[in-house]
Amino acid sequence: MIEPPGQRSKEIIDCDCDVMSACLARPYPLVVDRAEGSVITDVEGREYIDFVAGIAVMNAGHSNPVVSLAISAQLEKIAHCGFPDFYAEPPVKLGKKLESLTRYDRVFLCNSGTESVEAAIKLAMWKTNRQNLIAFYNCFHGRTLGSLSLTCSKIRQKEHFPSLRVVHAHYAYCYRCPLNLEYPDCGISCAREIESLIFKRELSPDDTAAIVVEPVQGEGGYIVPPIEFHKEIRRICDDHNVLMVADEVQAGCWRTGTFMAMENFGVRADIVCMAKALGAGLPLGAMLSDHEIMDWPPGTHSNTFGGNLLASAASVAALEYMEEEKLGSHAKELGGHIMQRLREMQSEYPVIGDVRGLGLMIGVEFIKPDGSINPGLRDKIVVEGFREGIVLLSCGDSVIRFSPPLVMTREEADTGLDRFEAALKRAVK
Repeated sequence: MIEPPGQRSKEIIDCDCDVMSACLARPYPLVVDRAEGSVITDVEGREYIDFVAGIAVMNAGHSNPVVSLAISAQLEKIAHCGFPDFYAEPPVKLGKKLESLTRYDRVFLCNSGTESVEAAIKLAMWKTNRQNLIAFYNCFHGRTLGSLSLTCSKIRQKEHFPSLRVVHAHYAYCYRCPLNLEYPDCGISCAREIESLIFKRELSPDDTAAIVVEPVQGEGGYIVPPIEFHKEIRRICDDHNVLMVADEVQAGCWRTGTFMAMENFGVRADIVCMAKALGAGLPLGAMLSDHEIMDWPPGTHSNTFGGNLLASAASVAALEYMEEEKLGSHAKELGGHIMQRLREMQSEYPVIGDVRGLGLMIGVEFIKPDGSINPGLRDKIVVEGFREGIVLLSCGDSVIRFSPPLVMTREEADTGLDRFEAALKRAVK
């Protein structure tokens, strides 16, 4: 780790090392104190342009006054009631809001993305009376044992842990096609392998509960597939009576411009998982479906904190704010501007191999002169960005992600991109 920017940061980091589990991985010594909008301030008083948004969580912006007011008002009443055992209005208001935004008429509330995926796995297995699942290489669906069985991002996340019966297929990573084919002449062969290989040699479709897929792969590298990819997955599910589960945990809540990222592809999944930005900074997840599928009886699945009243109030306020402020349209517009600037840098810096994204979910892939991945340079740029005053995180094998709060202004974006270019210039020296 590089040297902390001040004594207060160093003291907190030293204490952290004494008490926190070593499984946590921090790329640089940012010790957060407060934040507003798209700007984070550390304990030394230094400000940073935030290109991460708490890993795509703070879509409505840090310290959003509308959300803060809703939390405060609810806190004065009651923070927790045990919603799975009693009735309360805030979770119901949230459920109705999600229904209006998605047209799914059943909601199960939980506390995180991985919990929403676990709930989706259980629902799919319960409804189909099948236990096998299909997911995709490079995918990330969480770290609890069910969702981790789906996850196929880094071996460290999976080694020594048991797994459900999951077979992985190739995702449409066209920049580095795993089948060495060219789009569109490939005919989306990656998706069609589910029928031609998996259903013939590994899993019977009659034993397969669901295909679980991210609309845009997040942890795997911010990979945006061609529009035909998800349409083909939908067709395969329909033809073989398999449920389609869309993991919208990172891509949802207008990050890609539409409320659900799958809307960009004209596809409707049977089950949807949401979290991250849904809670506006508080722990909240949701699994959505229609009543024909989510018709399991009482006691089949539950939890203690699902439908927490503070999180529900925060979510309703954040969703209403983002909808009224048309942050989806803003995400498309600002995302286009950021990608244009990054592609201008790409023409000047050949270490940038690919710039891709939807809305404000943008990935920049770094390469060596022979076109192979360059994780060392990527990691160096992330650290140099911290020194320049921007917050960045990596993903995939060699990618830096740009997932800022949806409230970020063009001026803030340009200031951050200037700092990013300075970090890049210093890293390639």
